[in-house]
Amino acid sequence: MIPLEFRQIHSIQGIIMAEELKRRSLIKAISWRATGTLDTMLISFIVTGNFTAALSIGAFELITKTALYYFHERAWNRISFGKSKAPEYTI
Repeated sequence: MIPLEFRQIHSIQGIIMAEELKRRSLIKAISWRATGTLDTMLISFIVTGNFTAALSIGAFELITKTALYYFHERAWNRISFGKSKAPEYTI
């Protein structure tokens, strides 16, 4: 069974091809940015020595990079490079 995060496109000789849903891309973006933001806040604190500045930098970075990552994922989902072509028909 295909997880809810994927939508089935087609099946070729028993191999199920799937495409990521937007919801999955968004969840991946959030989890990745949470990790990246903690790293940014730590580095910002080490560089500035100011906890408030580190939080501000981390919060701003979280918003901008989450949006960038989401749109980057959606753009790559439209690119056929590295994907197998769907058959003309299914049986």
